[in-house]
Amino acid sequence: MGIVTCDVTVSVDGFVAGPRQSRDAPLGVGGERLHRWQFEDAENNAAEVAAITQAGAFIMGRNMFGPIRGPWSEPWDGWWGAEPPYHAPVFVLTHHPREPLEMAGGTTFAFVTDGIRAALEQALDAAGERDVAVAGGAETINQYLAAGLIHELRLHVAPMVLGGGARLFDGVGDLGLTPVSARATRLVTHTTYRVDGPSEGT
Repeated sequence: MGIVTCDVTVSVDGFVAGPRQSRDAPLGVGGERLHRWQFEDAENNAAEVAAITQAGAFIMGRNMFGPIRGPWSEPWDGWWGAEPPYHAPVFVLTHHPREPLEMAGGTTFAFVTDGIRAALEQALDAAGERDVAVAGGAETINQYLAAGLIHELRLHVAPMVLGGGARLFDGVGDLGLTPVSARATRLVTHTTYRVDGPSEGT
């Protein structure tokens, strides 16, 4: 069995998205600039970009999947087009049931209504010997960190200040992190931490 990981890009003041997220600005005001390293300097960050989608299964919150709230009142297949980048099962946390959604390239979105632990159990089963990745957004990551269910946290720190938005580490308590590695490129500093303390995910 693999471990539970999390890759997330964050500003130096701790935000993973800017303020006023919307359908037209899914990462909030200024949030798109967080991810410049993946596109404007892809060659120098190729290993980290590739690692983001190497897990055997993924978990994300409904806010990361799309802007629709409440019951599924209109069709929505995610932000990524007909072939999302995951190529593996993705478990979406929601309060509203929905049938699984099969996409091109091997991605299937399953919608989990009974909480973070149920989603993790399903993801671990689907991943087999491979890792499970908690993909985001901030609220979902914070819930898994607070519950002690993430083993390895990979922060990609963009050299910018957002000043507001969706904040990482809100409500996670006294979280112990042990540095494993760090590497800086022109637009980002990649830091990997082992999350210390009780870990119930495996």
